[in-house]
Amino acid sequence: MFKNASSANVTKQPLPGEAEFVIRGGHVLTMDATLGDLPEADVHVVDGEIVDIGVGLGKPGMAEIDARGMIVMPGLVDTHWHLWNSSLRALVRGDDPEHGYFPTTLQIGPFFSPEDSYHSIRLGLAEGLASGITTVNNWSHNTRSPQHADAELRAMHEMGVRGRFSYGWGQELALDQMMDLEDLARVQREGMPDSTLLTLGAAVRTPVSNPRGAVPIDVVKAEMAGIRALGLPITMHARPGVVSVLAAEGLLGRDLQLVHPQGVSPDEAKLLAASGTSFSCSPVIEMHYAQATRGEIQFQELMDHRVQQSLSVDSSAASANADYFSCMRALLWSHKQRFGSTVPLPPRRLLELATIDGARDLGLDARIGSLVPGKRADIILVRTTDANVAPVIDPVHALVYSAQPSNVDTVLVDGRVLVRNGCHTRVDVSAIVSDAAASIQGLRHRFARAA
Repeated sequence: MFKNASSANVTKQPLPGEAEFVIRGGHVLTMDATLGDLPEADVHVVDGEIVDIGVGLGKPGMAEIDARGMIVMPGLVDTHWHLWNSSLRALVRGDDPEHGYFPTTLQIGPFFSPEDSYHSIRLGLAEGLASGITTVNNWSHNTRSPQHADAELRAMHEMGVRGRFSYGWGQELALDQMMDLEDLARVQREGMPDSTLLTLGAAVRTPVSNPRGAVPIDVVKAEMAGIRALGLPITMHARPGVVSVLAAEGLLGRDLQLVHPQGVSPDEAKLLAASGTSFSCSPVIEMHYAQATRGEIQFQELMDHRVQQSLSVDSSAASANADYFSCMRALLWSHKQRFGSTVPLPPRRLLELATIDGARDLGLDARIGSLVPGKRADIILVRTTDANVAPVIDPVHALVYSAQPSNVDTVLVDGRVLVRNGCHTRVDVSAIVSDAAASIQGLRHRFARAA
């Protein structure tokens, strides 16, 4: 049996009621071209919806969140994160030939029980939420059984995050064997634990060479046809040449997200733009692991062709943490290494990638990604008075160049306060950490006995 999420509240300050409250006096970055930035403004929330942004909002006695000295902005949107292996950072050792990310996940992934996946996802989301990530694309490439799928969805639901569950395959699945499309249809039929926050998609394997081997194109075509028949979005890891292979088979499209913009030719970039296929960039991982073998991060080339792009952590086991601010900075560093000051990449553009562009990539931009009346209240507050950030004159510059997860003070998803004063309000993080530690020790022992 899975343990229920604890309701322990480690913050001592009272929380506002969820029905109606005001976030008072912060520097509001709406990430909306019309509304712009609003210093010392209020955000009025009713039943999880932003109803107004301005000065002097609310009425006497209304619950408030004091945002003075803080940046108020949309929650960060991560569009590609392998949450199932979050706890494996205890075992992953960079790109070591024996203990690196790919050897570790390939060897230990088949030993994951549904409960192991559940605890690992809760660990990843506990870190992610406290870091300001309010929406995730849970890229599940160790969906080994229906029970594993249910465990991952339950973990997402209990943590209160918004996101997509991209149903995948088990690490041990033979390359010529189809993923479990029948169970994918079962999950769609039964519905999400919380349809207001969670949606369903599918992750598929790539038909070109990669660390797990190339999947026959006929298998990829059959899987994508089955997924598209269900009307679900698809995500796939890219490798050099994959765009041409997919284009030749008529598989590109607006329902497809590729991951890792490296090794894309100019002609392929045109194909991506024409088809509406998007790309998620994981710059920390791409600089750390893949730049030497798959080429430089081609953010600028894809932007020049107006390909939709977004940002992602990829794996907090491989990168060792879920610092989304580092994702923005890593892309900035990569860009500066390539272009210097000849092609500027402004901090605001990076913040757009982390918020509204991520929402667009997941088809959620009508609901989240910017602070606009009528959208849902996925909001984070970031302190500007901490020593590593202060003093702040330009909040956008401060966020991209200086901010860290430790500066995130408050996190709301759909108007629910999940983090306040840097502490989780709805789950017992110490229990989540303890459960993940016990899970990884059990996995080590089961793997050792089988070796």
